[in-house]
Amino acid sequence: MTPPRILIADDHPVYRDGLRMLLESTGEVQVVGSARTGEEAVVLAAELRPDVVVMDLHMPGIDGIEATRAILAGDPEVGVLALTMHEDGEKLAAAMRAGARGYLVKGADQHAILRGIAAVAAGEVIVGPGLAATLTTHLGTLAAHPRADVFPQLTNRERDVLRHIAAGLSNNQIADRLSLAPKTVRNNVSTIFAKLQVTDRAQAIVRAREAGLDAP
Repeated sequence: MTPPRILIADDHPVYRDGLRMLLESTGEVQVVGSARTGEEAVVLAAELRPDVVVMDLHMPGIDGIEATRAILAGDPEVGVLALTMHEDGEKLAAAMRAGARGYLVKGADQHAILRGIAAVAAGEVIVGPGLAATLTTHLGTLAAHPRADVFPQLTNRERDVLRHIAAGLSNNQIADRLSLAPKTVRNNVSTIFAKLQVTDRAQAIVRAREAGLDAP
Protein backbone atom coordinates (compact mmCIF):
# COMPACT_ATOMS: atom_id res chain seq x y z
CA MET A 1 0.00 0.00 0.00
CA THR A 2 1.30 3.46 -0.90
CA PRO A 3 1.93 5.60 2.21
CA PRO A 4 -0.44 8.56 2.51
CA ARG A 5 0.99 11.83 1.19
CA ILE A 6 1.04 14.49 3.91
CA LEU A 7 1.16 18.29 3.93
CA ILE A 8 1.97 19.90 7.30
CA ALA A 9 0.65 23.41 8.04
CA ASP A 10 1.92 25.14 11.18
CA ASP A 11 3.33 28.60 11.80
CA HIS A 12 5.77 27.46 14.50
CA PRO A 13 8.98 26.29 12.76
CA VAL A 14 10.21 24.16 15.67
CA TYR A 15 6.96 22.20 15.88
CA ARG A 16 6.50 22.07 12.09
CA ASP A 17 10.02 20.81 11.39
CA GLY A 18 9.98 18.47 14.37
CA LEU A 19 6.69 16.93 13.27
CA ARG A 20 8.03 16.49 9.76
CA MET A 21 11.14 14.69 11.02
CA LEU A 22 9.08 12.55 13.36
CA LEU A 23 6.64 11.47 10.64
CA GLU A 24 9.32 10.86 8.03
CA SER A 25 11.32 8.72 10.46
CA THR A 26 8.46 6.22 10.72
CA GLY A 27 8.38 5.37 7.01
CA GLU A 28 4.59 5.12 7.30
CA VAL A 29 3.81 8.41 5.55
CA GLN A 30 5.32 10.56 2.82
CA VAL A 31 5.60 14.24 3.77
CA VAL A 32 5.31 16.13 0.48
CA GLY A 33 5.49 19.67 1.85
CA SER A 34 5.05 22.08 4.75
CA ALA A 35 3.29 25.42 5.00
CA ARG A 36 3.93 28.30 7.38
CA THR A 37 0.58 30.06 6.96
CA GLY A 38 -3.01 29.23 6.11
CA GLU A 39 -2.63 30.98 2.78
CA GLU A 40 0.43 28.91 1.93
CA ALA A 41 -1.39 25.73 2.97
CA VAL A 42 -4.20 26.47 0.50
CA VAL A 43 -1.74 27.07 -2.34
CA LEU A 44 0.38 24.00 -1.59
CA ALA A 45 -2.65 21.75 -1.17
CA ALA A 46 -3.80 22.71 -4.66
CA GLU A 47 -0.32 22.15 -6.12
CA LEU A 48 0.71 18.98 -4.28
CA ARG A 49 -2.68 17.25 -3.91
CA PRO A 50 -1.84 15.52 -0.60
CA ASP A 51 -4.01 12.79 0.87
CA VAL A 52 -4.01 14.48 4.28
CA VAL A 53 -3.26 17.99 5.52
CA VAL A 54 -2.14 18.13 9.16
CA MET A 55 -3.51 21.56 10.02
CA ASP A 56 -2.76 23.81 12.99
CA LEU A 57 -6.01 25.64 13.76
CA HIS A 58 -4.31 28.65 15.35
CA MET A 59 -2.36 30.57 12.70
CA PRO A 60 -2.14 34.28 11.86
CA GLY A 61 -3.89 35.60 8.76
CA ILE A 62 -6.12 32.87 7.38
CA ASP A 63 -6.40 30.51 10.33
CA GLY A 64 -6.60 26.74 10.08
CA ILE A 65 -10.38 26.73 9.92
CA GLU A 66 -10.59 29.10 6.94
CA ALA A 67 -7.69 27.29 5.27
CA THR A 68 -9.50 23.97 5.75
CA ARG A 69 -12.66 25.37 4.18
CA ALA A 70 -10.71 26.75 1.20
CA ILE A 71 -8.75 23.54 0.66
CA LEU A 72 -11.87 21.38 0.69
CA ALA A 73 -13.68 23.75 -1.63
CA GLY A 74 -10.92 23.04 -4.15
CA ASP A 75 -10.71 19.29 -3.46
CA PRO A 76 -13.28 17.64 -1.16
CA GLU A 77 -11.31 14.39 -1.22
CA VAL A 78 -8.45 15.82 0.87
CA GLY A 79 -8.54 14.75 4.51
CA VAL A 80 -7.76 17.39 7.14
CA LEU A 81 -6.40 16.42 10.56
CA ALA A 82 -6.80 19.46 12.80
CA LEU A 83 -4.32 20.13 15.61
CA THR A 84 -5.10 22.51 18.43
CA MET A 85 -3.21 23.70 21.52
CA HIS A 86 -6.40 24.17 23.53
CA GLU A 87 -9.48 22.09 24.31
CA ASP A 88 -11.75 24.71 22.75
CA GLY A 89 -15.18 23.25 21.95
CA GLU A 90 -16.23 26.18 19.79
CA LYS A 91 -13.02 26.01 17.74
CA LEU A 92 -13.40 22.27 17.29
CA ALA A 93 -17.02 22.62 16.20
CA ALA A 94 -15.97 25.30 13.70
CA ALA A 95 -13.27 22.97 12.34
CA MET A 96 -15.87 20.22 12.00
CA ARG A 97 -18.19 22.53 10.09
CA ALA A 98 -15.29 23.52 7.84
CA GLY A 99 -14.82 19.85 6.94
CA ALA A 100 -11.92 18.59 9.07
CA ARG A 101 -12.22 14.86 9.76
CA GLY A 102 -9.68 14.47 12.57
CA TYR A 103 -9.03 16.44 15.76
CA LEU A 104 -6.02 16.05 18.05
CA VAL A 105 -4.26 18.10 20.73
CA LYS A 106 -0.82 19.25 19.53
CA GLY A 107 0.79 17.39 22.41
CA ALA A 108 -0.44 14.05 21.02
CA ASP A 109 2.29 11.43 20.69
CA GLN A 110 3.65 9.90 17.50
CA HIS A 111 1.32 6.92 17.58
CA ALA A 112 -1.79 9.08 18.07
CA ILE A 113 -0.82 11.33 15.15
CA LEU A 114 -0.09 8.38 12.86
CA ARG A 115 -3.38 6.77 13.87
CA GLY A 116 -5.19 10.04 13.16
CA ILE A 117 -3.53 10.38 9.74
CA ALA A 118 -4.40 6.79 8.82
CA ALA A 119 -8.03 7.25 9.87
CA VAL A 120 -8.46 10.53 8.00
CA ALA A 121 -6.74 9.13 4.90
CA ALA A 122 -9.24 6.25 4.98
CA GLY A 123 -12.17 8.68 5.06
CA GLU A 124 -12.94 8.12 8.74
CA VAL A 125 -13.57 10.67 11.48
CA ILE A 126 -11.34 10.58 14.57
CA VAL A 127 -11.38 12.70 17.73
CA GLY A 128 -8.52 12.45 20.22
CA PRO A 129 -9.46 11.31 23.73
CA GLY A 130 -8.49 14.68 25.18
CA LEU A 131 -10.97 16.44 22.92
CA ALA A 132 -13.90 14.03 22.69
CA ALA A 133 -15.52 15.13 25.95
CA THR A 134 -15.07 18.82 25.09
CA LEU A 135 -16.65 18.41 21.67
CA THR A 136 -19.49 16.27 23.03
CA THR A 137 -20.28 18.83 25.71
CA HIS A 138 -20.25 21.71 23.23
CA LEU A 139 -22.55 19.95 20.78
CA GLY A 140 -24.63 17.98 23.27
CA THR A 141 -27.57 20.35 23.53
CA LEU A 142 -27.77 20.91 19.79
CA ALA A 143 -27.48 17.20 19.07
CA ALA A 144 -30.76 16.51 20.82
CA HIS A 145 -32.64 19.00 18.63
CA PRO A 146 -32.02 18.62 14.87
CA ARG A 147 -32.49 21.96 13.14
CA ALA A 148 -35.29 21.91 10.59
CA ASP A 149 -33.97 25.05 8.90
CA VAL A 150 -30.82 23.23 7.72
CA PHE A 151 -31.42 21.60 4.31
CA PRO A 152 -35.21 22.10 4.32
CA GLN A 153 -35.39 19.97 1.16
CA LEU A 154 -34.58 16.91 3.26
CA THR A 155 -37.10 14.96 5.32
CA ASN A 156 -36.47 14.56 9.06
CA ARG A 157 -35.23 11.00 8.48
CA GLU A 158 -32.91 12.09 5.65
CA ARG A 159 -31.53 14.88 7.83
CA ASP A 160 -30.92 12.35 10.60
CA VAL A 161 -29.09 10.04 8.18
CA LEU A 162 -27.00 12.96 6.91
CA ARG A 163 -25.99 13.86 10.46
CA HIS A 164 -24.68 10.32 10.92
CA ILE A 165 -22.90 10.40 7.55
CA ALA A 166 -21.18 13.61 8.69
CA ALA A 167 -20.06 11.79 11.85
CA GLY A 168 -18.26 9.23 9.68
CA LEU A 169 -20.62 6.29 10.16
CA SER A 170 -21.10 3.61 7.51
CA ASN A 171 -24.53 2.66 6.14
CA ASN A 172 -24.66 -0.43 8.37
CA GLN A 173 -23.72 1.60 11.44
CA ILE A 174 -26.40 4.16 10.62
CA ALA A 175 -28.94 1.38 10.18
CA ASP A 176 -28.07 0.06 13.65
CA ARG A 177 -28.18 3.51 15.26
CA LEU A 178 -31.53 4.47 13.73
CA SER A 179 -33.11 0.97 13.81
CA LEU A 180 -33.59 0.98 10.05
CA ALA A 181 -33.07 -1.68 7.40
CA PRO A 182 -29.74 -1.30 5.55
CA LYS A 183 -31.65 -1.04 2.26
CA THR A 184 -33.67 1.88 3.67
CA VAL A 185 -30.47 3.66 4.65
CA ARG A 186 -28.95 3.07 1.20
CA ASN A 187 -32.05 4.53 -0.44
CA ASN A 188 -31.98 7.52 1.92
CA VAL A 189 -28.30 8.12 1.16
CA SER A 190 -28.98 8.09 -2.59
CA THR A 191 -31.84 10.54 -2.15
CA ILE A 192 -29.70 12.82 0.03
CA PHE A 193 -26.92 12.88 -2.57
CA ALA A 194 -29.44 13.78 -5.28
CA LYS A 195 -31.09 16.54 -3.24
CA LEU A 196 -27.75 18.05 -2.17
CA GLN A 197 -26.31 17.60 -5.67
CA VAL A 198 -23.24 15.77 -4.42
CA THR A 199 -21.65 12.61 -5.78
CA ASP A 200 -20.12 10.95 -2.70
CA ARG A 201 -19.96 10.86 1.09
CA ALA A 202 -16.97 13.21 1.29
CA GLN A 203 -18.88 15.97 -0.51
CA ALA A 204 -21.98 15.32 1.63
CA ILE A 205 -19.87 15.62 4.80
CA VAL A 206 -18.45 18.96 3.63
CA ARG A 207 -21.93 20.31 2.81
CA ALA A 208 -23.32 19.17 6.17
CA ARG A 209 -20.52 20.69 8.21
CA GLU A 210 -20.45 23.96 6.27
CA ALA A 211 -24.16 24.31 7.03
CA GLY A 212 -23.56 23.64 10.71
CA LEU A 213 -25.74 20.52 10.77
CA ASP A 214 -25.81 19.25 14.33
CA ALA A 215 -23.77 16.20 15.24
CA PRO A 216 -25.74 13.04 16.20
